[in-house]
Amino acid sequence: MLDYSSLLLAAALSGTCLSITMFAIWFTAPQARFVLTVACGILVLVAHVVLFWHYARHPSPWLCQIVLALLSLGFLTLCLSAMQYLGVRDYRRAILPTVAAMAVCAGATSLGLDGVGFIVTYATVTALLSLIGVMFWIKGGHDRRIFLVVSFLSGVCALSFGLCGTVLLVKGQWVLGVAPDNWAERLNSAVAVACMTGLGALTLSLHHLQAQIELKTETMTDPLTGLMNRRALTAFYGERVFGPFMSVAMFDLDHFKKTNDVFGHPVGDQVLRRFAAVIRKYARTGVDAFRLGGEEFVLVMSRMTEEKAYDIASKISVAFGTEVVATQLGPLRSTVSGGIGFGATDGTSLDNVLAEADAALYAAKRAGRNRVVAQNKASKADAPALRSA
Repeated sequence: MLDYSSLLLAAALSGTCLSITMFAIWFTAPQARFVLTVACGILVLVAHVVLFWHYARHPSPWLCQIVLALLSLGFLTLCLSAMQYLGVRDYRRAILPTVAAMAVCAGATSLGLDGVGFIVTYATVTALLSLIGVMFWIKGGHDRRIFLVVSFLSGVCALSFGLCGTVLLVKGQWVLGVAPDNWAERLNSAVAVACMTGLGALTLSLHHLQAQIELKTETMTDPLTGLMNRRALTAFYGERVFGPFMSVAMFDLDHFKKTNDVFGHPVGDQVLRRFAAVIRKYARTGVDAFRLGGEEFVLVMSRMTEEKAYDIASKISVAFGTEVVATQLGPLRSTVSGGIGFGATDGTSLDNVLAEADAALYAAKRAGRNRVVAQNKASKADAPALRSA
């Protein structure tokens, strides 16, 4: 059976291999910054384990402070890597309390209360690991199974460190003079090796998952405007049944070819981006914006009446008419025509609703442009033009 020293050395060896693997991954994919942070955090923990092993053989107050500081710093770094991956920007929620706890630990240890220092550090690590587990539990969305396993391993590791601090607290070991050695410490060493190995393997899975998400985002995003593209429209709505409270608004910029011919394609690109910015303001839950290509855009609206859908499309047309693009030939105002197709009571397909919206769009063009026509609303087809360019 492995003794305590062997468990520590096994943890150090496992951590070293993991950090080397993480660094190798980061070198091949520098954009995965969270992998680099994981590697740095594991390396700090390896340093902690090696020094803790030395401290257990030759205890000294200054070495105790370094050992405890490295333990807190290592898990703080891993917590920051989790925040990087999950897109949590407020790093202060982890950094400030950890730094404060490290200061308390250093003060207690300098006064000879090294047992208090260990208790404070174990409590800090337990909190950091618990925070990692909670963040993955709450934020998990892309592959819930992987996120739940990360949350579980973090929780188990947090529990093992919590037990270490609890044993010292219950026994009232405020002053140790040596490295703590009890059943909780031995259990923690074994659990830490297993959990860190598992978390390292899961980091590879998370990196692969992130790469897949980024690739999917790139293939479904229009590079010029940042809106979703035709592929995304088909992926999200191609198999959907459009009921009575779903609609599609199709927009086409008026005289866009003339804009490109007179002002140049760079100005045309600015006009496209400007319209994308306008239509994006109305995108929210149940309202998705897409660029089909060229000067054609689509807005898919769910859970709203025909009147509300027509109102949104009209507001977009009016808002775009007020946009001004500065050019060398003077200020440029552009307009847009729109057509709306609606779902059916018994349900219909995306292709049918798009065809209806396209027919309404051509009706708007024939009626003089710079207006929105709802195919199912004949009265609106004869509505006066919106604000002109």
